[in-house]
Amino acid sequence: MNKSELIDAIATSADISKAAAGRALDGAMDAIKKAMKKGDMVTLVGFGTFYVGKRAARSGRNPRTGASIKIKAAKVPKFRAGKGLKDAVN
Repeated sequence: MNKSELIDAIATSADISKAAAGRALDGAMDAIKKAMKKGDMVTLVGFGTFYVGKRAARSGRNPRTGASIKIKAAKVPKFRAGKGLKDAVN
């Protein structure tokens, strides 16, 4: 499912226009991004939790040359599925 299909599904489910569903989805995604940028967790009960994880600095290899390279530490977005989502999938 891509973004436009998700917007169609939201519009149908909530009985609103596709434009309103698109604005709602964009607003939700922006709110999640802003919260995660501040380092906050976003928990949607029954669905899951979006949070920021930390990846340590490490060494790697350039596959083309085989030379050793240093990979910087980074913050990475993560998602942990909630019980409701796990149950729906299984």
